[in-house]
Amino acid sequence: MSVSSSLAKLITEKRLEDLPSWTIHEAKRTLINMVGISLSASTSSGNDMLLSWIEKENASPRASIIGSSVRTSPFNAALMNGFLAHLQDYDDTHFPTVLHPTAPVWPAVFAASEDQNATGLQSLGSFVLGAEIACRLAMSVHPWHYDMGWHITGTTGVFGAVIGVGKILNLDNTTLNMAIGQAGTYASGIREVFGSHTKPMHAAKAASNGLQSAYLATSGFTGADDIIGGRRGFWEVLSPNGHNKEILLNNFGDHWELKNNGLKPYANGVVSHPIQDAVIYLRNAHSIQPANVSAINARVHPLVLELMNRPEPQRGLEGKFSFQHCAAAALVDGAGHDAQFSDTKITEPLIANIRSKVNAQIDDSLGEDEVYISIVMNNGQTLEHHVKHATGSPENPMSDASLESKFRDLAGEVLNSSQVNKLLSTLWEIEKAPDLQEVTELMRVQ
Repeated sequence: MSVSSSLAKLITEKRLEDLPSWTIHEAKRTLINMVGISLSASTSSGNDMLLSWIEKENASPRASIIGSSVRTSPFNAALMNGFLAHLQDYDDTHFPTVLHPTAPVWPAVFAASEDQNATGLQSLGSFVLGAEIACRLAMSVHPWHYDMGWHITGTTGVFGAVIGVGKILNLDNTTLNMAIGQAGTYASGIREVFGSHTKPMHAAKAASNGLQSAYLATSGFTGADDIIGGRRGFWEVLSPNGHNKEILLNNFGDHWELKNNGLKPYANGVVSHPIQDAVIYLRNAHSIQPANVSAINARVHPLVLELMNRPEPQRGLEGKFSFQHCAAAALVDGAGHDAQFSDTKITEPLIANIRSKVNAQIDDSLGEDEVYISIVMNNGQTLEHHVKHATGSPENPMSDASLESKFRDLAGEVLNSSQVNKLLSTLWEIEKAPDLQEVTELMRVQ
């Protein structure tokens, strides 16, 4: 049996009622996080351009767009919601691989669930399986695939999307394998576009292409029998320098990569989060005034310089991938929300001045979520702090209370407090819902 068909068999045989209860709770957390982020992102640059294009399509109104009154096709809803979920880079991260599993998987599952009148529990369970496979496939090609320049959220996210939607559609082994065989050829996204609107489009296309593949398979549309393990399949073509085949299927159902997923406290590239944690800690602990700072020096994991070395970002989206800007905004504002990454904030003189004082040195002994920070004051005093595990990492996870606070802040940008409270309580109890109608109505914005 081929790798892809073995995967399809595992998924079709997995009963949602057998999933560990903690995975369902984690699925709810990722959904709450995504809805809050997407509501906020519905007012961000880029949203209007894509939404306008979707409205002109005038597609069959069978699925909802978060933060909008527009209803459209499941394909377009998955596309738009996938874009919103990743637009602010405020979503979640599978820490071993820096995959962002929610943005490609939940929008696809949500659109299919709404279209098919799936229950809340079916939606949650289908997300769990889709996200788990996306994470496992990412693990199987890490680090070689990412090092080549592929954006792992787009390339492995499409597999998670098709698995999740396939479960909603209750596809049999053969049909699901044909859906996977289609989706795999859409595995795409290159890192050169980081800092532009096209980066979140990787998640959007993964969501919509995964959904499309599952729907087409129900009509007999065919794909490769082994799109993952074949001679010209995913592993050989997109990660020729190395791949670990055992990781994908071994201990499936016993070991869960979802436990290594974390929610973001800051709206930017995750590898700079320990820097922001440390700078904000020192800022608050010592009442630091930015004008009194001579330098900010960091010892960091190599990925910080590889992914986020942009000393002079030109626009807000680039600032999300500038460790210099992240540190400067953390010092000046004590925060790392989307507001700290506006085009206006990038050109703010005080922020720009502090950015020029931020330096980093690679320390290969550090973890990806670890940093040593020293802030040198004008009087010669040096303030130091070590972050072993950044906020939001598996070892230092965001609490449910902190998640609720994040949701209220983000959703509160477009909904009143009563609406926010009702939506939040409904999301926390979504496993009891007979369908997603109440949730979609509550997240609609006129």
